[in-house]
Amino acid sequence: MSAPIVSATMGAMNPLIGKLAALMGDEYKKLTGVRRQASFLKDELSTMKALLEKLELMDELDPLAKNWRDHVREMSYDMENCIDDFMQDIGGADAKMGFIKKTAKRLKTLRKRHRIADRMEELKALALQANERRMRYKIDDCTNSTTRVVPIDTRMLAIYKQAAGLVGIDGPKKELVSWLTDTHEKVKVVAIVGFGGLGKTTLAKQVYDMIGGQFSCTIFLSVSQRPDMSSLLGGLLLKLEMKEELTHAHEVQDIIDLLREHLAHKRYLIVVDDLWDQSAWNIMSCLFPDVDNGSRVIVTT
Repeated sequence: MSAPIVSATMGAMNPLIGKLAALMGDEYKKLTGVRRQASFLKDELSTMKALLEKLELMDELDPLAKNWRDHVREMSYDMENCIDDFMQDIGGADAKMGFIKKTAKRLKTLRKRHRIADRMEELKALALQANERRMRYKIDDCTNSTTRVVPIDTRMLAIYKQAAGLVGIDGPKKELVSWLTDTHEKVKVVAIVGFGGLGKTTLAKQVYDMIGGQFSCTIFLSVSQRPDMSSLLGGLLLKLEMKEELTHAHEVQDIIDLLREHLAHKRYLIVVDDLWDQSAWNIMSCLFPDVDNGSRVIVTT
């Protein structure tokens, strides 16, 4: 169901980009300030359009991408209305008008030009905010994650379980610890993948307890099959003793902002246990700022 909505967004943006291009034509060459703003907006919107075209090809969008897409669509409508008003209001005086009427119209037009210029500045700020939101929420990463994920062979877990229940998991545990404690400074995600009952959670918990002291922030988060992301992320705030901040965060995006800001100043180890849903991971993956301090994430799924 997402594609038609994205197409509507593209339908709002394409005419706008065309009108901005028209404002850069010779007809408006005397309006250098407005032409400069139009050129800037056209470049910014063209960049956003490239991402929207990518979103259009996706079967499902996570809530962050949907929110950003809807914001850009409404912004495009506002911008187009402004440009339409500009093109309608700005024009030469009728040659048949008398001197007084011509002068009055020119003065009125000048005031309109100033208002339009001010409005264009506001629209420029909106475009910058939209791009800043895109970067802050890592929309590109949410739609095409390039985070390094290291899988653990589940057959290894099965062998150890058959041999000695869950006692004999020292082999995979040592391998996992080695991956998590290497000198790689980029944030690393290690996925423990396999059927239920293989001991994934036990393995993750043992490793978490073993190396947790090396990190300034540690979180073990259990996820249900159909998680309510707002409640889940709110629970994460509570684990971080951010109860007061939670009272002011009403949207998923607000909570993500708070969590990212908090984690950006820490070397963190986070376990996301029993993750089933891809869209939930798309949102969760936006939480982890990469500040080159060796932070680590373990996911069992």
